[in-house]
Amino acid sequence: MANDVIEIELEKRTTLGKGVKHLRATGKTPAVIHNHGQDSIIVQGDSLILLKVYRQAGKHHTIEIKTGGKTYTTLIKDAEFEPRKHQLNHIVFNAVAADQVVEAEVPIHPRYDEGNESSPAERAGLMVLNNLESVTVEALPKDLPDVLYYDGEKLAEVGDHALVSDLIVPLGVSVTDEPGQSIASVFEPSAVAAANDAAGGTAEAEAPTEEGEVAEGEEVAEGEEHPAEEVGEAKSKEG
Repeated sequence: MANDVIEIELEKRTTLGKGVKHLRATGKTPAVIHNHGQDSIIVQGDSLILLKVYRQAGKHHTIEIKTGGKTYTTLIKDAEFEPRKHQLNHIVFNAVAADQVVEAEVPIHPRYDEGNESSPAERAGLMVLNNLESVTVEALPKDLPDVLYYDGEKLAEVGDHALVSDLIVPLGVSVTDEPGQSIASVFEPSAVAAANDAAGGTAEAEAPTEEGEVAEGEEVAEGEEHPAEEVGEAKSKEG
């Protein structure tokens, strides 16, 4: 379970819209906390500290945010990165209640027998292609795991699969993905090469980008506010 407490203190923010371009130039990252249907809380924080928190928490570990004399238990909903410099441009938090089940995206990793660093298939020269990097789970905030494992030793021969149903899921946690969905599959290297040649590209799964990273050609114009924040700010002005 994710027992380590991650805490951060953020400042209330008054800089909105295109003014955030100048905010980022000072080493601050704009952020917003969506608060159970109430007014969103518009905040900012040190860019390096927020990036560290993002890398620690992902989208599955709760973060205690102190701002304006109050503390909010939150999960990261979205993070936007500047694609060329890989700098954190904007981050969206969702406030969560300790006694209410939440959804979170949890990464998947194989687990091998002691002394092994790869599956039997890979040790035999075969290829294991990953079909899923993470799954969606439901749990109380205190029960959210940092990672879910599956037995990588079962991947031994061509055609072997690891499925969502093979994940080792702790008590209090449920996985919402289809149980029969494939996590990883074993292939002959020659089959992957042939598929690669036929496709004129790569048959292997593309490496995932950072959550919220803007795809090339679709980046938000410099200085523009993140769409998710605009929604949050609109809510904060209602009533």
